[in-house]
Amino acid sequence: MSDYDVEPVDRLPFSTGDKADRYRTDRFGGAVGLNWYATDPTLQFTMAYYLPPDQLPLAETHLTSIGALMGGAVARWAEETDRNPPRLERYDRWGHDVSRVVMPPSFTDAKRAVLDAQQALRDDVRAAGGRSSIPMFAANYLLNQADIGMGCALGTGGGMVQALVAAYAPADIRDHVLAKFESGEWAGETAQMLTERTGGSDLGALETTATRHGEAWLLNGFKWFASNCDGQAFVVLAKPEGAPDSGRGVASFLVLRTRRDGSRNGLRIRRLKNKLGTRSVASGEVEFADAEAFLLSGEPDTAAGPSDGKGLGRMMELTNAARLGIALFAAGNARRALVESLTYTRHRHAFGSALIDKPLMRRKLAEMIVDVEAAQALVFDGTGLANHRQPRRIRQRIAVPVTKLKVCRLGITAASDAIEIHGGNGYIEDWPVARLLRDAQVNTIWEGPDNILCLDVARGIRRAQAHEPLLSRLHDAVSASDDDPTTQLVSRRVEDLDAAITAWTKLDGAVAEARLFPLAQFMADVYAGALLTEQAAWERAERGGERKALVASLYARRYLADLGPLRGIDDDGDEALERFDELVDGAFTG
Repeated sequence: MSDYDVEPVDRLPFSTGDKADRYRTDRFGGAVGLNWYATDPTLQFTMAYYLPPDQLPLAETHLTSIGALMGGAVARWAEETDRNPPRLERYDRWGHDVSRVVMPPSFTDAKRAVLDAQQALRDDVRAAGGRSSIPMFAANYLLNQADIGMGCALGTGGGMVQALVAAYAPADIRDHVLAKFESGEWAGETAQMLTERTGGSDLGALETTATRHGEAWLLNGFKWFASNCDGQAFVVLAKPEGAPDSGRGVASFLVLRTRRDGSRNGLRIRRLKNKLGTRSVASGEVEFADAEAFLLSGEPDTAAGPSDGKGLGRMMELTNAARLGIALFAAGNARRALVESLTYTRHRHAFGSALIDKPLMRRKLAEMIVDVEAAQALVFDGTGLANHRQPRRIRQRIAVPVTKLKVCRLGITAASDAIEIHGGNGYIEDWPVARLLRDAQVNTIWEGPDNILCLDVARGIRRAQAHEPLLSRLHDAVSASDDDPTTQLVSRRVEDLDAAITAWTKLDGAVAEARLFPLAQFMADVYAGALLTEQAAWERAERGGERKALVASLYARRYLADLGPLRGIDDDGDEALERFDELVDGAFTG
């Protein structure tokens, strides 16, 4: 330690060099500065699990580069943007309403770097004849560890806008909008405008009204929460005049910042929201005053009014994809919380040794590792994309809301655990984990909180028997494994889940609704357990390894086992403690 580093307290009688050394803040670098792909064996495992061997090296080259970018410059820019968030310039110097969002340079620099890296990945993978879906999903997972606000800004509504525009927009508008997306000019320039003052999730109660105006429409109304006001294209829900005042009367519209004649559209930003977290995405309140809009709900149906009556249902179908993206946000939150916790506990000493050597701390870290890997398995399986076990794409109706329910809650608890592990420092904004908790909380709200997700699960079961393909997926997953105790346990729980769903369908209305949350939790717990046993079987067969089997065993014991009246406290051994080093080495190599 140099003379410059010596503090007055270092000269006190009870001070020692060891105490002073433990106080040196440069020892607590945390996750920032690390390569978040190179230090994540679990994500590397997932890429090998999903990608053909001939496509893996190219994807890993890009993901290694992206991991360095996200763990370095993008993470630092995110911290700066959180301190200096977007601001609204409502009026120009003449008093005209310009509703201009001014983004900080830290955000625009990060956005450009992220988009360039992602485009390079897509271009190279496609040029090599591969598919970029899974590598891009992994790239977004890395981004979300730095800033889920940026993830929201770049992901909110983009796919939804393109899908609806391609299917329903007038030819000139379709060509114009899709060309903007194709060129990359409108990356991160979209948003959904659904929520109104009448009620967040009760979309059938909205007030925004659409009036036919030639081949277009004019929208008037007020959106209480627009996800990203710094955009050029928005999907908006409104009720055409003459439509029923219910969910049946809701239609979806495309609203552009600029009218077809080049003039500014009737879209005014009242204010940006003063949010708890995700400050880097400019969410706000938006008013429509004769805003030019284009119907995205199909041809008018006179029996249903001026829309086809399917606008809300169509939006909800597309919302499922957004829900998976938000579950990925939460998984990124949880992974970052885990890495911050591991790096801190390795360097923080108390009561004679490093925190990571304390049995209670090892218990907590082991639980975090297992939970993060379960979450990662859920969100990647939610894509429905093929992997080494599942050779074709499989879409699941209720897997996504079930995944969002479980993983978004984990994002909060993992961030909270990270704060507790950091002690008082964790509660201070100078340290990285306070922002993680602020950001994580929104994931349970975006695209539907737990209760709305549960109601969606109920609709899926009752209207589409959507539990049947999910149960089929679970049976297939456990069939991949050897007949080991963990697989036997998970298999029994799959059968129990089947029985629970059948029992639930026989309940009366109020009781059935009240039981939806434990039912959805049961689905998520068994789903994750089955996926972990499936991955363990692949690792054993292809790599001769047993680490993922350890993760599956610890997960099943915690969430699926009947531990008896003593809750397992009387067990002599503890697998998580006995194999802790193996567990950590397979989760983080920084």
